[in-house]
Formats: sequence, C-alpha cells, structure tokens
Amino acid sequence: MNVLFKIAFGLLMSLLAWSSLAQIKIGQTVGVTGPVAGTVNEAVSGAKLYIDSVNAKGGVLGERIELITLDDQFDVKKAAENARILIEDKKVIALFLNRGTPHTEAIMPLLAKYGVPLIAPSSGAMILHKPVNRYIFNVRSSYQREVEKVIDHLHTVQTERIALVHVDDSFGADALAGAEAAFAKNKITPVIVIKADRSKPDFASIVPALIKANPQTVLWAASGTAVSDGVKALRAAGSNAAVVTLSNNASEGFIKSLGPLAEGVIVTQVFPAERALTFAMVREAQGLAKTAKQNLSPAMLEGFAGAKVLVEGLRRAGKNPTSERLIAALNGMNKFDLGGLVVGYSPQDHTGLDFADLSIIGRDGKFRR
Repeated sequence: MNVLFKIAFGLLMSLLAWSSLAQIKIGQTVGVTGPVAGTVNEAVSGAKLYIDSVNAKGGVLGERIELITLDDQFDVKKAAENARILIEDKKVIALFLNRGTPHTEAIMPLLAKYGVPLIAPSSGAMILHKPVNRYIFNVRSSYQREVEKVIDHLHTVQTERIALVHVDDSFGADALAGAEAAFAKNKITPVIVIKADRSKPDFASIVPALIKANPQTVLWAASGTAVSDGVKALRAAGSNAAVVTLSNNASEGFIKSLGPLAEGVIVTQVFPAERALTFAMVREAQGLAKTAKQNLSPAMLEGFAGAKVLVEGLRRAGKNPTSERLIAALNGMNKFDLGGLVVGYSPQDHTGLDFADLSIIGRDGKFRR
C-alpha cells in the first residue's frame, strides 16, 4: 500500500505542478461548424499538434499556452463578437488563425482599439498585407499570388479560355483583383466573369452561363461548400471544363465533399506538400501527426506553420508576455526558419511567406503536386 500511495501521491503532485503553470491565453474565433468547418478543423488540428508538443515539454519559458477557440460558424458578426469576448472577457494577449477575409476585416478595429495582434490569419487577402497593419502578422501567401500562379500556368500550357467565378465579398473581390492583373500580364481576356452570392450561390444561372461561355478552365474562388456544389452542378450539366480553386479549400474535407467528382480538380497550395519530406517542417509535422494518429493535410500544415510563428514570437517576448511585447518580438523576427521556409517581419513588412504551388486531386483522393 505504501508503494501505491507513493505512486498516487507522485502523480497528484505532477498534476498540481502542471496545473499551476502560468498560462498564456491565445484566442481564436473560427468556423468550427458551418460551410468551412472541414478545412477549419484541419487547420486547428495542425496548430494544436505543435502547441500541444510545446506544452508537453513545459510550455514557453515555463508557461503553458492555452488556445481558447470560439465557434463563429463562419458568420462575420459572430466573428467580431467572439473577438470582443476573447479580448475583453478572456483577456487573451493575441488572436490566432482566424478564418475568412470579411471576418478579419470585422475584427481589425478591435485589434487597433485594444492593441492586440492577430497572428497567422487564414486569409490571403491583400488588405491584410498592404498597407502594413501594425497588428496583423501574416504567415501564408496572398490570394493574389495564388491567382497569378494559376493564370501564369494556364498561359504556359496554352489554356486561355478561362472563366472566373468569385464570391461577392471581400475575398472574392481580392481574387478578382489578382485575376485581372494576371490576365492583363498574360494578355488574356476571360470568356466570362461571374459574381456569386456568398450565402446562396444561384447555380441555376451560374452553370448555364458557364456552359454558354464554353471555358477550358473555370477558376472558382469561393468557400469549399460553394465550390463542391458548383462542380457537381457543372458536371451534371455535361461540362468537362477543368476546375481550379484556391488554397482556402486545400483540405481533406473539401476532397470528401466532392466525392467521386474530386479527381482532376486543381487546388492551389501555399505550403509544401504534406509528403515533401525534404522540408524539415513537414518531417516534424509528420512525426507529430503519426504519434497523434492523424493524417497530415495541407490545411493542417497551415495551422502548424502558424503555431510555430506564434510560439517563436512568445519565446522572444519573454516570460509573462503582453500584447505589446509580442508585437515588438515579432517585428524583430527578421529571419525565422520554419523548417525549410523562412519567414521574417519588420515594422514595415508583415507579409510572411511568398510560397505558391499547384496541386491536383488524384484518383486516390489525395493532393498530387
């Protein structure tokens, strides 16, 4: 009994010591449920892979990271209200890995009001890059860079009958601006440009217009649900046009939503392939995912990379970090190697990475580069 008592007492003391660790509160408002839930939950899982591994080793300078996630259901107003709750009530020192361009725009006034940074927003909108926002630290590349990559590639392979379908919000407007610049650069005139309702895209009018325009490729900038439903409607109408969408849909959830129509859909990527083991970051993420019995996906890599930037910023901010010290630490992060990808910030540049690539969904339901 004495031996058992000592073991139990030792475990209790360990738990008490762990619970007594100071906590660094980081907030996240994101669509855990709703139209982007698949991609969102993969990104959150990727971030937790790294954060949990750091906490398991004693946290950052002895302080445990607590990620407080509130579900905004991909609703802009809920995202803004969640951000307020996280900052005012939960006392987080930073927001992290939120989702959606209009959602981020709704949060921006709160960042300025309270002096709280937003790290690794899961949006590539140019408004988050230029002009430089003191409180936003991007990790992933911009949507306009992705669109440029797509149209440059299509031009190279002599595919110039291109249609563009974009959602009618700031994300869609950003994709449109990038497409217009890339079209002009490559001297291409799109066969049709269609603006689609964000909440209820009218496929009954979109698809016939696409069929009439007879594109070789449709570049579709919208949420995963909208794009997968659009692909289904397009195929049902008899179109074999190639479909390209952006990295906001780079998830296993998006592939599953397409079902048997997934094969051949092209998705831009803003991180290396999840099987590209030449990148130390991918090897690290693969190892942690294997231990957690998870399958690594592009969306998980985005969350993982964002978490690495967050943790490094906290480490450089020192013990008992504040929002202001975290901002100063990130601004001084000139070159930080994520593991084969280098990110850096200064007061004049919060852009993050400039990595863009193309992938295609194979017959096996996996992204192929």
